[in-house]
Amino acid sequence: QVQLVESGGGLVQPGGSLRLSCAASGSIFRVYGMRWYRQAPGKQRELVAGISSGGSTAYADSVKGRFTISRDTAKNTVYLQMNSLKPEDTTVYYCSADLEVVRGRVHSYWGQGTQVTVSS
Repeated sequence: QVQLVESGGGLVQPGGSLRLSCAASGSIFRVYGMRWYRQAPGKQRELVAGISSGGSTAYADSVKGRFTISRDTAKNTVYLQMNSLKPEDTTVYYCSADLEVVRGRVHSYWGQGTQVTVSS
């Protein structure tokens, strides 16, 4: 069974840092783009950062200069290093990955979400 498992969320003070991880496991031929989203209650899901299979990255304006996305291809894992955290970064973070599970077919999979709370 293919799944994405996130970890690393928690409670941190404003200005602090957290590192989220998301590992894809199961029978996977290839992992393509990987992304982090976040969604606050009553709001639309927001794309926070993305990284292509070639390593190109993109960020939401709200996190540029503070968050860094990276990946370990050998481990099928994507990371989100979050620095200078603000209270408005508080929400549930989800990872998503485009996986080739069946040869020639690529589908998006989602993790279960991890809570990040920034508060003093």
